[in-house]
Amino acid sequence: MKYSVQLYTLRSEIKDAEGLKRILPEVRKAGYEGVEFAGTYGYDPVTLKQLCDDSGLIVTGNLVGVDAFLPDKIDLTIAFNKALGLNLIGTGGGPHSTDAEAEKTALIFKWANKYGENKGVKFYYHNHQTEFFPLESGRLPIDVLKTGAYLEIDTYWSFVAKADTRKVMLENRDRIVAMHIKDGVNGTPCALGEGQNDLKTIVKTAKEIGIEWLTLENDFPTPNGLEDIKRSYAWLAANAE
Repeated sequence: MKYSVQLYTLRSEIKDAEGLKRILPEVRKAGYEGVEFAGTYGYDPVTLKQLCDDSGLIVTGNLVGVDAFLPDKIDLTIAFNKALGLNLIGTGGGPHSTDAEAEKTALIFKWANKYGENKGVKFYYHNHQTEFFPLESGRLPIDVLKTGAYLEIDTYWSFVAKADTRKVMLENRDRIVAMHIKDGVNGTPCALGEGQNDLKTIVKTAKEIGIEWLTLENDFPTPNGLEDIKRSYAWLAANAE
């Protein structure tokens, strides 16, 4: 299994284009082989991929807004991400607080994934906890969204929502294309191994369903992003192999 970092974790170190350029080699030195973007700091995709290549990193994903998957923008979205070497393009969330919202977001993904089929591209949705809270119909938003979207399961937010993450992973093995591994205490994320999440079961299940990359994310790293991801990598090296 290979490990990448969602660069939102390192936003305090990055801040701008030069910050991103400086931090990429540090991510590789910390042990990670890949990065997932949530913002590209003004870089064109060719330059951005070259920066990653020069740092020994693979681009494993990119999170953009749902509107980037609409008909008037999808070709630009695909071209940008293909230039990064990606065939998986995601979003960090979308409207889902009502049945109508969840269905509309699912339809956007359904159309986008149909459009992307012959282009070799899949579009995925990254959950937070509210995707596991029932709608007025009694359905879970995640169940509506997955009718159109592939999934990137954030395994801490599913835990916070009191979902059975192993069950979620097994039941959706054909829809899951990416995964965030994350720990936390009482709803606040922390470095791996320092919280309450059942990380060993998550790693075991990820292997069972054939996940290639586990992507680390911490919304509130301490004392800073770089030191935090180093502690998380130490946990992965000791417990996930």
